[in-house]
Amino acid sequence: MLRPTLAGLTLALALLAPAFAQETAKPVLTVYTYESFVPDWGPGPKVKAAFEAECACELRFVGLEDGVAILNRLKLEGETTQADIALGLTAELVPEFKKTGLFAPSGVDLAPLAIPGGFSDEVFVPFDYSYLAFVYDTESVKTPPASLEDLVNGDPDQKIAIEDPRTSTPGLGFLLWMKSVYGDRAEEKWRTLSRRILTVTPGWSEAYGLFTKGEVPIVLSYTTSPAYHQIEEGTDRYKAAAFSEGHYLQVELAGRLRTSKQPELAQRFLAFMLTPAFQNVIPTGNWALPATKPAEPLPPAFDTLVQPAKPLAIDAETVAVHRQAWTEEWLRAMGR
Repeated sequence: MLRPTLAGLTLALALLAPAFAQETAKPVLTVYTYESFVPDWGPGPKVKAAFEAECACELRFVGLEDGVAILNRLKLEGETTQADIALGLTAELVPEFKKTGLFAPSGVDLAPLAIPGGFSDEVFVPFDYSYLAFVYDTESVKTPPASLEDLVNGDPDQKIAIEDPRTSTPGLGFLLWMKSVYGDRAEEKWRTLSRRILTVTPGWSEAYGLFTKGEVPIVLSYTTSPAYHQIEEGTDRYKAAAFSEGHYLQVELAGRLRTSKQPELAQRFLAFMLTPAFQNVIPTGNWALPATKPAEPLPPAFDTLVQPAKPLAIDAETVAVHRQAWTEEWLRAMGR
């Protein structure tokens, strides 16, 4: 009998190693999302741990500027994208995401949803919602605006920070909020409001960072933002102003890419988003309202938040037709 040499065994093992590694390596599911979803203080780590505990896979987040930036990135990458899931889109952009041809049907039953006004779509799955609001520092703002009109016509020396509608979902939401209230007068109102705007940031994180550092006393954010400060910092210093005209509703969604190399795993993740393991992370992880009826009561701080009596929204098809024109209107008014 021939005995294999040490060199021969080494060569054989070297040839087998790649195949063995390929068989034993966990599949990777890549999720494009917004940057505030990913850090330790965001929901990403808890979502990752919960999903990986049941999927025998690796969940990998790629943090981008904001929801609109995800759309722009996918348009640029096209079918070469490495994303399996896009998470952090908003309902008003659904037609534009579908127009890319990059998304596949979710295959997820949306019956558990509990979103104001309802939601139905064969491709995208909601995971949370909130209302846009202007959050103010009570130590600097003694008389907060009680309406959008108050904000527009307020003291130009009391500056605000907003986000860019071309790159940011709250920025786009505010563009639509202004349009839903003012219609054809929106450009005129933007021009008046521009006197109060200290800066326009690419995304929410930059704007809110300026606010918490004291560089602006008012910032475009969400009705749920003060809950973070109450729960995590033990302070009610920061509050959301209740506007008489109503507040714009923002529903956040995720969808799976048609080009995904892990289609079954991607579909499984979308279904996972509507389970308690994901939804229970949302209130104090993403500081938003869960898309399904909570499996457990929300923290008491949520009872103190602004409860909009009038949700505002513009249907997605109308947004798809007019978004470019409304953005150009905003650019003209802002002198950009």
